[in-house]
Formats: sequence, C-alpha cells, structure tokens
Amino acid sequence: MSGGNTPILYWLKQGAGKFTLPRHPCDIASSAMLDFVVYLLYRAGLAIVSALPLRFLFAVGRFLGFCTWLVSGKYRRLAERNVAIAFADEKSPRELRRLVRRHFQRLGANLLCSAKLTRMPPDKILQRVKIENIESMASRFRAGVPVVLVLSHLGTWELFAQLMPKFVGYVRNASVYQKLGNPFIDEHVRRTRSQTGLELFDRQAGFEPVIELLRSGGGVGVLSDQHAGDHGLWTPFFGRLASTSPLPGLLAKRTRAALIAAGVYTAGPARWRVVFTERFDQPGASVTALTSMINEVIQQQIRVAPEDWFWVHNRWKTPQPNFLLARYKRGVYLPPGISAHELKPFRILIRSSNWLGDAVMSVPAVRAIKNGRPDAKVTIAGPAKIAPMWKLVPEVDAIISLPNGSLLPAVSLLKRRPAFDVAILFPNSLRVALESWLTGIPRMVAYHGHWRRWLLNQIVREPRKPGPPEHHSRRFLRIARECGAETSGSDRLREQALNIQIAVAHQPIKIGLCAGAEYGPAKRWLPERFAEVAAKVSAQSSGQWILFGTENDAAIGDQIAAAIGDHCVNRIGQTTLEQLIDELRECRLLLTNDTGTMHLASLLGVPTVAIFGSTEPGLTGPLGDRHIIVRHQVECSPCFLRECPIDFRCMKAVSVEEAINGVLSILQRSAPSAPA
Repeated sequence: MSGGNTPILYWLKQGAGKFTLPRHPCDIASSAMLDFVVYLLYRAGLAIVSALPLRFLFAVGRFLGFCTWLVSGKYRRLAERNVAIAFADEKSPRELRRLVRRHFQRLGANLLCSAKLTRMPPDKILQRVKIENIESMASRFRAGVPVVLVLSHLGTWELFAQLMPKFVGYVRNASVYQKLGNPFIDEHVRRTRSQTGLELFDRQAGFEPVIELLRSGGGVGVLSDQHAGDHGLWTPFFGRLASTSPLPGLLAKRTRAALIAAGVYTAGPARWRVVFTERFDQPGASVTALTSMINEVIQQQIRVAPEDWFWVHNRWKTPQPNFLLARYKRGVYLPPGISAHELKPFRILIRSSNWLGDAVMSVPAVRAIKNGRPDAKVTIAGPAKIAPMWKLVPEVDAIISLPNGSLLPAVSLLKRRPAFDVAILFPNSLRVALESWLTGIPRMVAYHGHWRRWLLNQIVREPRKPGPPEHHSRRFLRIARECGAETSGSDRLREQALNIQIAVAHQPIKIGLCAGAEYGPAKRWLPERFAEVAAKVSAQSSGQWILFGTENDAAIGDQIAAAIGDHCVNRIGQTTLEQLIDELRECRLLLTNDTGTMHLASLLGVPTVAIFGSTEPGLTGPLGDRHIIVRHQVECSPCFLRECPIDFRCMKAVSVEEAINGVLSILQRSAPSAPA
C-alpha cells in the first residue's frame, strides 16, 4: 500500500521517465527506442543491486549520498532551504547543515536498499524490519472498517508495497499510483506489485474504483506529503503554508474509512522500523480539517527522525504564476488555534517606484498583494526620499530605504534581510532588476522593461488590444493580478482618515496650494492665476493658504505669497516629506498641478482641485471620487512634454473662475453643516 514507485523510480520520473511521444513517426520510434534502452539499464541495475548484501548496499549508499551532498549544489541548496523552513527556529545553522549532510547519506543508503528490498520475499524482509502497532489497522479491517493509510517519504517507504498484503491480505490492498512516463518501466512495476497482491489505481483514471474498494472493506495507501500544485489545499506544514492533496480526506469522508498513518524509520545499518499510528480522524471533521490533520501527523513523524524524510523534494514550492492564493479553488485552511500571524512568513519584496506620485498610484496593488495570502510579509524597497509615504500604508510590514547612486550598496542592504521568496518590481529599469537578481531572490515578477527580460522568470504581459487610456494604478494592479491577487474593486485608495473633512471641519480653514511640478514647466499652471484664485477665495472666506513645493519652486512661491499677503504661509522648500504629510492632513483641500503632492493628498484623503494640461488625468489623475479635475482638451494635448514648444494653450485655457468654483465647491462640501 504505497505510491507504487520505488525511490529509484522517483528519480526516473524526473528524468527519462518524463519523455513524451512526439507526433512524427520517426520521432516516436526514436523515443520508444530510448525508453527501452533506459528500461534495460534499469533492469540491469536492479539485477546487480539484488545480488549484493543489504549491509554492503547500505554502506555504499551512504558513501554515494555523501558524494552527492558534496557535488550537487542544486539539491543541497534545496534541502538546506527546506530544512531551514522546518527547523530554523529550533536548530542552529550548524545543526541544520549537519542534518542536511546526514539526510543525503541516509537517502543514498535507503535508495540502494530499496532496490533490493522490492525483489525480496516478505519473510526475508521481516528479518530486517520491525513492525510496530499494526494492530491499529488490522483491528479496523476485522471490524469491517476500511482504512486509508497515509504514507510519507520516510526511509524506505516502498516496504509497504511488499509487506501489507502479508499482514492484512484477507482484505483487498491497493495503492493510488502515478503512472510513469516510461511505458516499459511502468509495466514492470505494475507486474511486480501485482505479484504481492497489491492493486494499483492510476490517478489519471479517476477514483471511483478506489472508492468501490474502500466500500468493500479494503485498504488504500496514499503518499500524502508531496506538493499538490494547483489542485491542493493550502494549509500549514511545519508552520508554513503548503499545497496539500485532499485525496486521503476525501476518500475517508466518502467511504467512512479510518485514517491511519504509517512511517518507516531507519533503525541501524540495513535495519528499519515500520510504525503505525492510531486512528486520528475525528467524527464530523471536514475534508479541509482532515487534510490539515494529515499534515500535522506527518510533521510529527518527521520529527522522530528528520534525516529520514525526503528533503530534496520542493515541498514548499512557490507556484507559478499564482503564488498569491486568493483565487485558488480549494483556498487556504488554518486549523483552530493557528492565526495568520503565527504562520511562517512568505516574504515578498516590492521594489517601489522612484517617484512619489507613481508610488502612491501603486498602493492599491500593494494592498491587493498583501491580501493575496494570509502569510504574506510585504517589504517595500525604495528611495529614502519617499520612504515616509509608505509608512501611511498599514499593509506594508517593513520598509528598506535604498541609498542613491551605486548598485552594490543597495544589493548589500537587501542581502542583510531575511531571504525573500519573491521580488515584484514596479519600475521598468534594468538597474532595479539587477538589484533583486544579485540579491539572489528566486522569483522575479515585472513587465519586461528595458533590456532585462533575461533576468525575469515571470513576465507580466502588456495588453495587446489598443483601448482608452489606462490609469497607472491599473497597470500596477495588473502585476498583482498576474501574481494571483484578487483585484476587483481595488483601484481606489482607501482614505487613512475615516473622514478627513469631519476631522478638520471645526478647525481654522487651511487650504494647500502646490504651484510647482518637478517634471517640468509644461505641467505648471500660470503662477499669477494661482495667486488670483487664492486672493479671491480669501476674500470670500477666512481661509489660510499653505504653499507647498520644493526648493526649485521658490521663485514661484515668492510671487504667489506676495500676491496673497497675510492669508499665506510659504512652506516651499522648508518641509521634509514627513512634515509635508503632517501639514497636508490639516488642509481642507489642495489646489495643485499634476504632482506627487496631489497623489499624496489623495492617499491622505484630502480632496484636490487638480489642474491638468500636458498630461492625461485618465492616466495619472488622483485616485478617489472626491477630487475635481480642471482641464481643457486642446488639439495638442496630452503631449507629455516637459516644456511647451508652442503657446501653452492647454494651461492658458483654464480660467481663474473654474479653479475658484472648484475650491469653493469642496469648501462648501466640507463645511460643518454639510452632511457627513
């Protein structure tokens, strides 16, 4: 009652067993010939191994396993990663390295011994194997209760196929079997297993025959500790979410079979123990709960002898492309008593855009990514100048402020953090991709960008069909959606304040004004018109204008401040980003060009009157529904130029009265008497 494949066949499945049959007749013949050659080598190897003593095979296998540990960097790193996931909180790095080395030695010994054991009669095997607590299963069969035997890749797990018919041969014994790609080897394995009385059911043929066997009172063995891919249930295994097959739980639920687990432990050179657990399924438990219990039982078995388990299997594989789990069919199940905060984190590095406005527009995507799986730990890496903005987003768990200029200091800073599972890159530059690639992050997701396709292993495709302008926030959301996040209804910013207008309604009226634009003068409305708007609004209200901007906007600020007079506080070039955030919070609204400050206000829940000319609000307008866009569509807009090459007609077309009406409209909405 095992998975039907010896450990050696497991490796054949990864290699020669995966050959598929092409369509051309000559290719079909060549492929069949290659399969047959592999089969002959397989049979020759079995014959040689069968002629050697078990203790000798065990010793040779240990030596070969040690050599493999030395030379196979790929599998050694995979085992080290898996062992660290399971035991990093319990063992020192030295103990983890020693465990991996011992595992390779133990795996080599058991691989060679398994090849001989599968050709030995049960009585001979029992001279080397001690059976413990088989009565747990046998008593169920005698009572007419079927059994689903949960197996795992512990030790020489193929022993079950040889021994179970001997101990419980009075009922039908079967295994759910994954067909091998090599038809000659597959036929040999099936024929050998049938000689012991074990029935094999191909997974691809459906499970009705398995259910029928269980309902007749028989037993079925299922290997249950492998990555189950897209069809699995995501539930904790050693504290980290892993895709787990629900098959044993489904079979038990459909047939009222007992769930019993069994494991094989190496007791010494060429000696093993087979240990059966008690029945562990609970009456009325759901399939998801049973699947989670199975993981817990197998976890307990592994802890008995961790070097015996198959650590070179990618149990915690990062699925592609949907490593976020929001859209998986079976979803995520956390057993009672385990919260999302207790899970071992799935670490996601998001490389932020370098511009403040673009970073704000990516916030909905960051939120969707964070909500994509309960164990997601989101770290934002970006320029120090915009790091304070990310502190406003509660979905961000950590922030890395990257140094300007050199690539290598940024890589060094990223390497000092715990290893990331995935990097999601919002900017399109080659340098950004190099940062993550040199850091050694195994999965990198982004648009192909500039000359960096070769660095990425998950490329987000651009839409092929031309359509209306797409807001930049949706471009970022497409990345989140391609990773498996649920993005419907995510394209609006949620204001951080419950209602910013209520919060400032009973305070003196403060109105923000941002007359600059770092991109270039083509995005700047005329300074004298900003000043005229401010002066006329001040004449109708007791508001105070707060001027915001960078040092490059100082001349514009002086011009506007002189025109407004006492109703103005000029903070241009005098605020850090943290101070700008604090002062923007106190404003009833912001009158602005298309700037990063405009997007920051939308993130804070501050309404804006935004003046557009050379740019397109459909692409970069403020997110939310409490903003007023003032714009005149002229024949040459949007041009997206830094400087206007003609007569600046798009900005000149925006009148002072339009801006005043927008400001007064928002002030009226936010007045204390206005309904919340």
